[in-house]
Amino acid sequence: MTTNTRSTTNVNAAAVATFLIFGMNGLVFASWAARIPAVTEALSLTSGQMGTLLLCTAVGSLLALPSAGWVVGRIGTANTVRVAGIVAGAAGAGIAFSLMAASVPATAIALFFFGIGIGLWDVAQNIEGADVEHRLKRTIMPQFHAAFSGGAFLGALIGAGLSQLGVGLPQHLLVIAAIAVALALTVPKYFLPHEAAEVHDDGAPVAKGPSAWRDGRTLLIGVVVLGATLTEGAGNDWIAKAAVDGLGASESTGALLFALFVLAMTIMRFFGGKAIDTFGRVSVLRASMAAAAVGLALFVFAGNVVLAGVGAALWGVGAALAFPMGMSAAADDPKHAAARVSVVSTIGYVAFLAGPPLLGYLGDHTGIHLALLAIGAPILLALLLAGVAKPLPPK
Repeated sequence: MTTNTRSTTNVNAAAVATFLIFGMNGLVFASWAARIPAVTEALSLTSGQMGTLLLCTAVGSLLALPSAGWVVGRIGTANTVRVAGIVAGAAGAGIAFSLMAASVPATAIALFFFGIGIGLWDVAQNIEGADVEHRLKRTIMPQFHAAFSGGAFLGALIGAGLSQLGVGLPQHLLVIAAIAVALALTVPKYFLPHEAAEVHDDGAPVAKGPSAWRDGRTLLIGVVVLGATLTEGAGNDWIAKAAVDGLGASESTGALLFALFVLAMTIMRFFGGKAIDTFGRVSVLRASMAAAAVGLALFVFAGNVVLAGVGAALWGVGAALAFPMGMSAAADDPKHAAARVSVVSTIGYVAFLAGPPLLGYLGDHTGIHLALLAIGAPILLALLLAGVAKPLPPK
């Protein structure tokens, strides 16, 4: 006999499982992102052409994201992560073999499916994380995103080390793909039991996607998250390349600056929950965007690697908490949490995935180093709209 009773033990196990899934997602992403300069060189691409390849990932994710909430509603977060892990792992292997063949079209196709897998995975893990946070009744979402950043930091360090040792990206990706599939298939068995549909207290079904897409607060939270995730996405995809192009740094040094960026994000996310509970979501969000703006400017205008490293770290601190705070804000009303988290995730990942490729095109004209200044505008917009993240009053 099965039961949907969500005991404290079940919730704690789900929290650990969600933490691991976020971490693996970050490791998979960074294993690719930290070695973008190697891909650019291997395929003899310009920044704009590399941006087109990144856009293939974005297109795949943007096609998957709007349907992710529907998929979770039908098969649950656990099965969605399993499917996403298989797709992302297979695509990672496809990228590896495409790079071995030095085929740009095959790499583009593999990246498209990689984007689909990552998109489904991201929404599912955020819906699960929001549910766990609500059940625990304390701010824990930043720690889940810290796991993502920690995985990304580990992936960046592995990428830097393997680059220094001369190990090829294809071999690197094949191993990561195998690990990702194994974890995605096993760890979600500890997720909270899936409920086919959310219901009101009187038993009536809660409206899903359409009502969430028409909710003004949800859409404004999405705009804030859009600006915040563009800040994070630009750092993830371009810090390493910008350091190489703008500062004349080596590929391994560029990967280390990227590692510093994600390390700062990881530390802030691990300890940021206490700051949010102490000072409030809105104040922390405003401070975060201000720190991101200062760090970005310092990174771009620094004349040496040391100052650029300080800028990258401050940029990472500023980018750390905005996305998890957006997820928590979207989930304030538990009855509508799944649909609204899905909407905010979708809007946020539009910037996270589509913004960096557009920076690549701009980089063809200005250099990718200066092109990063373009994200100053969405940072300011997120700062101005931060008040919409204020927690809803208890009902």
